Amino acid sequence: MAGINFKDHDGVQIMKDYMASGSFSRGRESINASAAMVFVGNINQSVESMVKTSHLLAPFPEAMIDSAFFDRFHAYVPGWEIPKMRPEFFTNQYGLIVDYLAEYLREMRKQSFADAIDKWFKLGNNLNQRDTIAVRRTTSGLLKLVCPNGEYTKDSVRKCLEYALEARRRVKEQLKKIGGMEFYDVHFSYIDLEDGVERFVTVPEQSSGALVPEGRLHPGTLHTISMGSSEMPGIYRLEIQSIPGTGKANVSGLAPREAVRVAFDYFKANSSRVSASIKPGERDFHTHLVELQNTGAPQAFTLASFIAFCSAALGKPVQSQLAVMGDMSLGGTVVQVRNLAECMQVAFDAGAKRILLPMSSVTDIPSVPGELFAKFQTSFYSDPVDAVFKALGVE
Repeated sequence: MAGINFKDHDGVQIMKDYMASGSFSRGRESINASAAMVFVGNINQSVESMVKTSHLLAPFPEAMIDSAFFDRFHAYVPGWEIPKMRPEFFTNQYGLIVDYLAEYLREMRKQSFADAIDKWFKLGNNLNQRDTIAVRRTTSGLLKLVCPNGEYTKDSVRKCLEYALEARRRVKEQLKKIGGMEFYDVHFSYIDLEDGVERFVTVPEQSSGALVPEGRLHPGTLHTISMGSSEMPGIYRLEIQSIPGTGKANVSGLAPREAVRVAFDYFKANSSRVSASIKPGERDFHTHLVELQNTGAPQAFTLASFIAFCSAALGKPVQSQLAVMGDMSLGGTVVQVRNLAECMQVAFDAGAKRILLPMSSVTDIPSVPGELFAKFQTSFYSDPVDAVFKALGVE
């Protein structure tokens, strides 16, 4: 067993040597059965923050951030749930010396309790072959610890199975953020053969607060989904404040200045189509962009800026839990969404309930799993002004 601290440079070199040796390679189905790896390390932020803005595998060195490599992980054990060692955890009774325990564990590797699941349960349809292998092996290992004599009960198998499903789903949740729709199927479940009831297993930390909050936002504030400079989709919060002035637009944060300029020019030329009450020359606008998921500057930002300018000028907020997608050109031509399925998955994970899509993206809807598309209240827009009306909930 190779124990590697993945924060050390030497750990990276060990990993590279291990992969080069043939025990692991990108095209193989699994890690060499004769070797097992255990990585020990700490995350750099709170769990809540990492789940919202990044992924739990982010502390690995950049050279090791590879979905094919991480997909071989059978389980991610939540270290934050494990209490720190305390004196009362030590027993006053008899125990096994380390050498004896190590020899016992080595011998137990020759046995497998993986088929214990089949006596009472069946795995759900969302588990692929790699997931199934991972869950069976983890369940087998847990049963060896709690029922080493092989005399396990249905309840003990259920507990081990649920933990194994949770530990493997935690891996898949991170892969979904790294690798996109290839790892969409994360809704792991098992079926009780006695009553036929399918039970889904969740990952506790994934239910923490959403990036897109419930309730109405301030006028001029909205959330948009776009491919970032990292070529990964991410969610961004755009905030525009309107104050009395002479018709100027200021930019701060990561907002692409050219995209804001194009949006503001279009806003000044077309605001009367939205409402005659908008007087662009009598207000100044301050634009600020917040990057919520470390995906880099957004590639699609002009349309979202135009909607936010209108919202700020009218003093009217966009619909609650809305995510804006798509873009526009200098002349107002609507640009369809890149990687629609992955962008919608990001929107769902961020807590959005409504999405605003260009009509030109209708042809890409078949690429989105039906279960995912059904999660949203979807509105389609044909041009930028129509997008404003739909975002504000104006019929």
